[in-house]
Amino acid sequence: MPEMFALEVAKAANVIVNHMCRVKKGESVIITIDSSMDFFPAEEIAKAAEAAGGKVVVAWHSTPNGYGKTADDQLPDSLKEAIPSSDVWIELNNQWLLYSTPWEKAMANGRTRYLFLGGLDRERINRCIAKLDMELQEKFQNKVVELTKKARKIRITTPAGTDVSFENVPERPISNELYADVPGAHFLVGQIGWAPLETSINGTIVYDGSFSGGGEAEFGILKHPIELTIKEGKIVEINGKEEANKLSNWLKKLNDPRMYNLAHVCYGFNPGAVLSGLCTEDERVWGSTEWGFGYQGPMFEAALGDAVTHADGICMSSSVWLDGELLVEEGKVVHPELKEIAKAIGK
Repeated sequence: MPEMFALEVAKAANVIVNHMCRVKKGESVIITIDSSMDFFPAEEIAKAAEAAGGKVVVAWHSTPNGYGKTADDQLPDSLKEAIPSSDVWIELNNQWLLYSTPWEKAMANGRTRYLFLGGLDRERINRCIAKLDMELQEKFQNKVVELTKKARKIRITTPAGTDVSFENVPERPISNELYADVPGAHFLVGQIGWAPLETSINGTIVYDGSFSGGGEAEFGILKHPIELTIKEGKIVEINGKEEANKLSNWLKKLNDPRMYNLAHVCYGFNPGAVLSGLCTEDERVWGSTEWGFGYQGPMFEAALGDAVTHADGICMSSSVWLDGELLVEEGKVVHPELKEIAKAIGK
């Protein structure tokens, strides 16, 4: 009996293996997935990797109760060894191995190409990968990166109350999530992220989409906004209702002052993404922005680095100014060099 979305997932698996990861004959491919995930996409990706000539392992394991290093002691030793021994690692975990110790080893080995697709079930893979026109998407994202890299001062606002400004460091990379064809960390298409000059980040960030911190800080779609007051790149005040109180208590329990550091900012530009409560998809909702705090991955080539874990929140319908020029207005692309491409994409 055919599976639901079988053809679409097969198409997405081909894109993931042959276009994003560009798996070559003889390469070691590991696909990690925990027990709370839809297994069907892992199976289809494994088939595509096998057909491409890869040496494939699907690592299905019990679900940790947190992200990053908080999950280290819950992972099998065999998995910890297998991950940094791979040429290609595709992560489908619901509770991410991203920012864990085996992830750090894999990212430091100069070999492993890592593609993070954490939590994507068959419907999301259909929306966010199978239905995309990758040529148009690449053209659009490349232009956004070019414009952002030129900007020195950036301001982001939202109708919910976000008003935050910061400066860029020209030497730092801007990640353009399209492909995973070189060693290092890569993520689902439709996100552009970077680390601003940390001490220059000031203002208010209001998460009004969703929030993801793993375990007891996994809120999904927010019932009430969470308001963060930011001074010189640090969270100095958290306001709101029940979610804000839970976040404040969670951070206190972690007992790691580095968790209050803002680690990165990202644009969301995946035309298939909808606010669903899954961070991997929510971060890519068209016209949103996302701020992560805590652990700062080495791919950002920035100043912070380690922390016990990482958390992310979504700011909907963002307006973005690059050196005073409007790029996006309340979620709609308005820049003259991007409007027609966005229209062709369907946005």
